[in-house]
Amino acid sequence: MAHLRIGSRGSQLALWQSNHISALLRERGHSVEIQIIHTTGDKITDVALAKVGTKGMFTKEIEEALAANQVDLAVHSLKDLPTELPPGFEIAAIPQRESPLDAFLSLQFADIRDLPQRARVGTSSLRRQAQIKAFRPDLDIHPLRGNVDTRLRKLEEGEYGAIILAAAGLNRLGLTKHVKQVIPAATMCPAAGQGALAIEIRENDVAMREHLAFLDDVNARATVTCERALLNAMGGGCQVPIGALAAYDKGDLSLEAIVASPSGTEVLRERGTGANPEKLGAEVGKRLLERGGQVILEGVYKTV
Repeated sequence: MAHLRIGSRGSQLALWQSNHISALLRERGHSVEIQIIHTTGDKITDVALAKVGTKGMFTKEIEEALAANQVDLAVHSLKDLPTELPPGFEIAAIPQRESPLDAFLSLQFADIRDLPQRARVGTSSLRRQAQIKAFRPDLDIHPLRGNVDTRLRKLEEGEYGAIILAAAGLNRLGLTKHVKQVIPAATMCPAAGQGALAIEIRENDVAMREHLAFLDDVNARATVTCERALLNAMGGGCQVPIGALAAYDKGDLSLEAIVASPSGTEVLRERGTGANPEKLGAEVGKRLLERGGQVILEGVYKTV
């Protein structure tokens, strides 16, 4: 058995994810250590993510440690990974996926419809902002950065009437106390890859690939591959107002996707089914671009 070094961000959620993978590896007889690596995204906490504009801002430093042989594998939230990895790396495993949906958290309101006019809602995601605005244009959307504990504290201290977070992270950390609603994809289409983890290694590290093969979930890999193919076809990163959710229904792979203007005045939605995840994602992405998504995205890139 091997001694494996995991590179991880230092947030509470990142460490939960790395410890989860570590425990599964230890069950296989490996010894494991976790090395905390601070990324660009962790250092910039006072700017909305969409305005940072750094590709791989939560992964670059970890990949540098991988390339330098300081760690053997990295555990990421998959939605943080650029759709095209830098040369020299590969995704060795995508474990079973948690809920891909977003959650509505509030101390006193049961769902988005119950919020009073001009209520303050916290999120730093353009995708979430756009879909909230489409549904409730009267709401006041404010940036919300920081780890999960920080965001929850700001909600509890009354800075926000509600906040929107990924359901997966809350479920993993057991911090669901203020979750009033898991938002259906028809109301808020999630980010590509949300709820999934990615285990990244050096390209062609055959031994590491074999150690991690048991973690790879066929359905998770197919759905995430489909969603990322859509994102790639649209030329979008994880901070643009694009949503994608792939799922299996009676053996068929389906994909629902949106692209929206940050103001929420335009929300384009497309659906498709197919057997090939990459082909399906590319086709649905192409249709969204042709229907006006290209114009929407060009407008976003000019303003962020």
